[in-house]
Amino acid sequence: MAESIEPGNHAPKFKLPNANEGSGESHVSLSEVLGDSGGVVMFTCNHCPYVVGSEGRIEEIAEKARNNGLGFVGINSNDPVKYEADSWENMVKRSQRGMTYPYLHDEDQTVATSYGAERTPEFYLVSSAGVVVYRGRMDDSPRDPSHATTNDLSEAIDDYVSGREISNPRTESIGCSVKWKD
Repeated sequence: MAESIEPGNHAPKFKLPNANEGSGESHVSLSEVLGDSGGVVMFTCNHCPYVVGSEGRIEEIAEKARNNGLGFVGINSNDPVKYEADSWENMVKRSQRGMTYPYLHDEDQTVATSYGAERTPEFYLVSSAGVVVYRGRMDDSPRDPSHATTNDLSEAIDDYVSGREISNPRTESIGCSVKWKD
């Protein structure tokens, strides 16, 4: 595992195949996600109950990002051999169920390794200059929105787009571990 990318570090570049034909080109790069204003990079997957329990809120945060001029992308880095639910074919199927953002496949896990990604879901808010300004969770209850007492990512987006220093730039993600290849 590479050293973790933390707030203040530059986000590693990538260009990955996109399983979501309805959003973005066939391959999407970090620079395309960031555009002129910045964006959110999310490590995700198809099977984790924390991701499944957050899908509606992930769509809401993706919409909030877009409404504030930010890009949004999901990256699946899980081993699809051990976890068939995370195969390319299943990524395509998931993206066809109303996903509004590019859904990228990190087949060789180099992007997850370069970011030091640990969980699904895990979020990186990246400035237009490519600097990570927030890393961590969306909120403190990804499986059950009725128990959430924080809105960490949403508040970080508010701070960033308002030009304020992000009040809490690092939180611990809550979710399943990235499923690494042997």
